[in-house]
Amino acid sequence: MTDQTEETGVLPDGTDYVIRVPRIWSGVVVRDLDAVSRSVAPGLAPMYDDMMARGWAVAGTVRHRLRMYQYDPRREIANLDRVLDRFDARFGRPAQVVQYGCSGGGHLTLAIAEDFHERVTAAVALAAHTPVWLMNSFLDGWFALQVLISPYQVGAAGGTAGPLAITGLENDGSAHPSGHGRTGPLPDAWRTALTAAQATPEGRARIALAFALGQWPAWVSDDVPKPALDDVPALQRSMFAATLRNAANPGGEARVMFENAANGQQLSDNTNVDYTALFEAANPFLRTAVRRLYEDAAVSLNEDLARINAAPRIAAAPHAIEFWSARGRTTRGLPAIPVLRLHMIGDYQIPPSLVEGYEALVRTNGREDLFRSAYVDATGHCNFTAAESTAAIQTVLDRVRQGSWPDTSPGAMNERAAELRTGTEPRFIDYGPHRHPRYNRLWLPEDQAQAPAR
Repeated sequence: MTDQTEETGVLPDGTDYVIRVPRIWSGVVVRDLDAVSRSVAPGLAPMYDDMMARGWAVAGTVRHRLRMYQYDPRREIANLDRVLDRFDARFGRPAQVVQYGCSGGGHLTLAIAEDFHERVTAAVALAAHTPVWLMNSFLDGWFALQVLISPYQVGAAGGTAGPLAITGLENDGSAHPSGHGRTGPLPDAWRTALTAAQATPEGRARIALAFALGQWPAWVSDDVPKPALDDVPALQRSMFAATLRNAANPGGEARVMFENAANGQQLSDNTNVDYTALFEAANPFLRTAVRRLYEDAAVSLNEDLARINAAPRIAAAPHAIEFWSARGRTTRGLPAIPVLRLHMIGDYQIPPSLVEGYEALVRTNGREDLFRSAYVDATGHCNFTAAESTAAIQTVLDRVRQGSWPDTSPGAMNERAAELRTGTEPRFIDYGPHRHPRYNRLWLPEDQAQAPAR
């Protein structure tokens, strides 16, 4: 893009950074963990081009090449502050800084809005993870699969098979350098077991039960038609397709990266989880589907839940819990600046149920005036359109300037996005049918009381 000033460089720890300022600058800076890579990536660059065209500067970093082994959100936050220092020194202090980011960048956005917001005006968090929450939500579904699906692997392997691991994953070179996706015997074994289970009525029911317990989205890939939530066979087929995709990350997306962060100590815990209670908090449509599938298979849902509850549990390492309890590495539902959180209903890497948990904490903490959420009718991860991204940024800027939130309903967000004329389509949707009675895996450090959500 021409007609701009650009500065690039390398921070002391080897992290690349970029600053881009349009010739006619409005005084707004959009700061993003992934500004270096996403702003030039095919399919994503138009989002950043649109920001620049509106007079918003873009500044940020790229994920460190050793992130899979040394992931630390606190360090990433410190690096973003270093980029802002460079911005201030060269271009002057911005009138407004919008913290923005997706996935790990979304987590940083929430953490910054809570604990590192002194130089930030507002925040847009897209597809944000919260590490302990995410790994516990994945643990619940994978734990159920490990208990109920392992026998299918043994049968498919001719009577012998290795363990279907879900925690304590090896750094054996089978994981992608990003931490996302593995190759080799472990994911292959999981796919063998899942495929064998899918061939039986009871196996299909058990796969669906895992989704209900984990509060995972049933539709995560455009390779499978979006199922109606009351179409049980289509819903189950979509869940099976999702398990095959998720099997690239046994135990949960990027688990090896989260475990490595705390010196290889794992952060999930299900020692006191009652899986029968978790099932009652499943999405009503998934709960109905599970019951119907179990009835059709003529097997006992209650007996399977009892088997899961009786299985040996997994405890988190104290060192990992101490590590992830630090500010910047987790969130507490205490935003101090306006935050708009976006999530796709079919995100395979981060279940949208995590947003529901954060919404509940915000209500409990009385911070509703600083927080809004919106959901997008899409699958994948972080593939928001320029229309959705720009509408979100404009919404928080309006909240800052007006002192109150504009309408953030799906219809209003779609209308706002259309008026902004980005050349892409917005897909905001009513999330209501996908909601759960409660999010099962709220986790807070010991220094904050875990009050029930109102």
